Amino acid sequence: MDLRLPSALKLPPAVSSVLPGALASRVSGGTVSVVRLSGVIASASGPVPRSVINLQAVESALTRAFEAENAVAVALVVNSPGGSPTQSQLVADRIRGLAAEHELPVLAFCEDVAASGGYWLACAADEIFACPTSLVGSIGVVSGGFGLTGLIERYGIERRLHTAGQNKARLDPFQPEKPEDVEWLLGMQAELHELFIEWVRSRRGDALDTTAELFTGEVWTGRKALELGLIDGLGTPREVLKERFPDAEAVTVEPRRPLLARLGVGVLGGFPTPGVVDPAAAIAGALEYLEHRAVWSRFGL
Repeated sequence: MDLRLPSALKLPPAVSSVLPGALASRVSGGTVSVVRLSGVIASASGPVPRSVINLQAVESALTRAFEAENAVAVALVVNSPGGSPTQSQLVADRIRGLAAEHELPVLAFCEDVAASGGYWLACAADEIFACPTSLVGSIGVVSGGFGLTGLIERYGIERRLHTAGQNKARLDPFQPEKPEDVEWLLGMQAELHELFIEWVRSRRGDALDTTAELFTGEVWTGRKALELGLIDGLGTPREVLKERFPDAEAVTVEPRRPLLARLGVGVLGGFPTPGVVDPAAAIAGALEYLEHRAVWSRFGL
């Protein structure tokens, strides 16, 4: 299958304004900074950030990518099932701010999945590309949890919770679910969903197929996403960047590792002893792994 982009592909106004005339299709020399945005989108937990996407984790890579000498563009390689709406917005806003400051076009490439918050990040680019088999979209909001009231009753555990304010302990997993709490949660989700939709519309504009049910939380293959206007083309980073910037060198920009990580300091502090496992850190890591696997598994990955 030939996935090369047609030479007549029209660039969005945001890119054309940066690369006028013939330069919009081909730029000689320079470098293309490549930044990987891979993982679940979540706030950093502890002094040594794990493999998650958040502003703290990617700030240094994004800044270095846009400030790179002779940079002609920035490519974002997105592989994320989503996560925190706030971190998605923070990272996307930072990308747009740097793009405006340095007047560089931004191209996003969806790998296995760019869904929910992952697609939010992709929309920060001026153009979005994907493989035909990529999973793209999932413009919606989801919340999950557990009800543990039966469990604690079975083992004779008494829950003691004291609050000031009747709504302070909404949806406590150790208490029976209340209809009014569920109604509150659905209202919050609806508000976040509307903000997500506004962002996508502001970035994709007239490219979107308004007749389709784009905002139901559905996810599509890259090929279908192209038909719906969620992306601009099919192709890999190597194919597209070679076509668009034939004389430029693609350079991967990694985030700076925190000092504690470079020194080998564990999550709970202190220098690890060879052959000794920190039980608390091991349990925390296992729980985080299971939580992240659950997010990826929603897309069969």
